[in-house]
Amino acid sequence: MENGTVYNPTTEPQAKASRRPFGCTLRHLRGWRLPFKALQAILSLVAVICEEIVEKCIKCGGLYFFEFTSCSAFLLSLLILCVYCTDVYETFGEDKVQRVNFWAMLAVGVIFLIASIVFAATSSGSVEAVAYVFGFFASGTFLAEILVEYFHSQKQKVDKRLENPGNPLSVTENQPLNKQT
Repeated sequence: MENGTVYNPTTEPQAKASRRPFGCTLRHLRGWRLPFKALQAILSLVAVICEEIVEKCIKCGGLYFFEFTSCSAFLLSLLILCVYCTDVYETFGEDKVQRVNFWAMLAVGVIFLIASIVFAATSSGSVEAVAYVFGFFASGTFLAEILVEYFHSQKQKVDKRLENPGNPLSVTENQPLNKQT
């Protein structure tokens, strides 16, 4: 036996997997999910910018509620986009990330819709109108993602049932051992 040949395969250091630049990837945002996430962030940002342009307001409560909601929606959409694009996705797991995404997008979509309605009811200028229109568009993208996700999950449930029908009754394994007369 040569010196060290027995131990070489187990003691040599393993080559580490190559790291992605900045740990960023788009592989979890395939298909319809990437356009939805990008559109949510863009429309929320435009709503924030248009709302910040408003110089005077008569009833400012709706403006302040819309400001808080649109800014929160933008930051939350960026946060979830970062979770999907980084190693955090693998850390938390697909089920947890998708569950958090579903409930967060539902809450943001509903609250953003309410804020847009309140802002539209209390606004008095054309710049305000542009802001709440983008608010309606952004809340629509949040709620549309929820609908697509819901129908996608229902389709997966149906596909699983068709793929694994269980034990059919005609199989001999399900018949009684002793035939009773």
